Amino acid sequence: MENSCKNVYITTPIYYVNDVAHIGHAYTTIIADTIARYSRLIGADTFLLTGTDEHGQKIAQSAEARGKTPKEYADEISGKFRKLWDDFDITYDKFIRTTDEEHKIGVQKAFETMYNKGDIYKGDYEGYYCVSCETFFTEKQLVDEQFCPDCGKPTNIVKEESFFFRLSKYEDRLLKWYEENEDCILPRAKKNEIINFVKGGLKDLSISRTSFDWGVKLPESINEPKHVMYVWLDALMNYITALGYGTDEKNMNYWPAKIHLVGKDILRFHSIYWPAFLMSLELPLPEHIAAHGWWTRDGDKMSKSKGNVVNPKEVADAYGLDAFRYFMLREVPFGQDGDFSQKALIDRINSDLGNDLGNLLNRISGMSGKYFDYKVTSKDVEKFHKKELNEVNEILENVESYIYKMQLNRYLEDIWKVLTIANKAIGDYEPWTKMKDGKEDEAMALVALITNIMARVALLLDSVMPEKISKIAASLGIKIDTATYKKLLVEKALLEDTTITKVEQLFPRIEELLLEQAKPSDVSKTETEEKSCKNESTVLEEDNLITIDKFFETTLRIGTIVEAQEVPKSNKLLKLQVDLGEGRNRQILAGIKEYYDASSLVGTQACVVANLKPAKLMGMLSEGMLLAARDENGLSLVRPETPKKSGTKIS
Repeated sequence: MENSCKNVYITTPIYYVNDVAHIGHAYTTIIADTIARYSRLIGADTFLLTGTDEHGQKIAQSAEARGKTPKEYADEISGKFRKLWDDFDITYDKFIRTTDEEHKIGVQKAFETMYNKGDIYKGDYEGYYCVSCETFFTEKQLVDEQFCPDCGKPTNIVKEESFFFRLSKYEDRLLKWYEENEDCILPRAKKNEIINFVKGGLKDLSISRTSFDWGVKLPESINEPKHVMYVWLDALMNYITALGYGTDEKNMNYWPAKIHLVGKDILRFHSIYWPAFLMSLELPLPEHIAAHGWWTRDGDKMSKSKGNVVNPKEVADAYGLDAFRYFMLREVPFGQDGDFSQKALIDRINSDLGNDLGNLLNRISGMSGKYFDYKVTSKDVEKFHKKELNEVNEILENVESYIYKMQLNRYLEDIWKVLTIANKAIGDYEPWTKMKDGKEDEAMALVALITNIMARVALLLDSVMPEKISKIAASLGIKIDTATYKKLLVEKALLEDTTITKVEQLFPRIEELLLEQAKPSDVSKTETEEKSCKNESTVLEEDNLITIDKFFETTLRIGTIVEAQEVPKSNKLLKLQVDLGEGRNRQILAGIKEYYDASSLVGTQACVVANLKPAKLMGMLSEGMLLAARDENGLSLVRPETPKKSGTKIS
């Protein structure tokens, strides 16, 4: 393991001030903070940026509805975001607001530079505009010829004078960048979606508005006072204006960014528009643009109407901030959607944190105290435990690569492999037996081995759980700093003689839910069963049961997929032609693009709901639904065990 970084610049999206922070915002910010803390630990000069996006028509309308000016409303919501990150001890180096004067100056400089280069020109724009998403769509992209394909809200036809950015000019350069930089977009599956979108052809981008004035004005040199900049041009520029672009430029040495963290819903803006803007400005492109998935609650999409939106502050207050951080990073592979439930969180706390980590520290304290008056020396560790040391070193050699490839769950999985080695060694070598047999040197070597493993684990977990790890470090008599990291993890040295200090139980066992549940209809089956489980027998609620007649109202048949192709402009949908033995093929739109390549489905079979009322998705008819199952390992279609005749009824 070695330090592969010098300057490390990490950014979150700047959060739109139209609502309070939710679990998705917390997830992004915790990931960014974890990477920043790790980068500082290994000695990298690190800069972490977060902030708020405060311009646009939606903000102006929300402010008006509340009887406030846009700035007053933005001040209020931005303040709530900043307070939450301070409460969460997020180690940001700058909290930027797009209403900051320095930001406005930098954005105007960028606009002027691109305009003088000929990459910006004036024209007229007409299109379908979604106020909620601040995005224009073509008629083909709309759902049922009216509704936004992203949020489902009605769009409006907008025609106005606009300045345009020559996005089409950069199509080939973008494709070349994707081709030459394998990990420029993470996860790599998302990169293919972006490449296909760009290959479909890029139109020039409207980057100014005249229908509202809550935004950054164009530079005075352009002499167009009625125009304000389109919110996405304004917002994306924050990543360089935060470093001083257009003003003092004092922190521009951090550019280019190592990691831009974004949600998957805004990946297109960051992986197409933003690199094109940077190419126009002749600035280097970021190393990684990393898109994470969304969170559900107990398997259901979160919404205010359901009353099941997860408040991250409430969860952290109830279960502990460090436990919440660990759960968010460990529970789901980066890029996939995750599901939050208190049951899953409690399982992680009791098993991973309580049993594996906390109990191991207790065993170190207990053995060292009982046998050696809490004094530990590493002088014989290599003599008796070379095998275990080699296993640990081999695992930890690769963990840094997981951090910067956004595989944080794998990072934690490998650390837990090391904890397993430590816990297993105690059972294998039985220090109590060694002491009984007069082999004190071997018993000491084992206690020291476990202490050294715990010290290395503490260094690597500090970025994930800084508050709890500070207590573990104090117990072991080590400092969490770059010097200790280099000594124990880079040089693979062993601890000097140390004295163990007893600490309180770090992760007390939790036996029941600590937060009030969502509405009964929103509680997952697992948690409902947990509450109604007595003597290991499950009591089913009567209203969950259906009769056999009700079940047979659904017609399930075996379908053979004869054609499959991607739906243009859709991140999820595949368009399938499915033979159900009816003499014609059914067209079915299935949201499985993230998990299946279209060509791999042709000729395969799946279980189909055949009597589902046809529906339109993105303007196309869908005449059925494929059955699938999804868990933390992904999604799989439900298929017959052996091939069946197309149209065979499932009963």
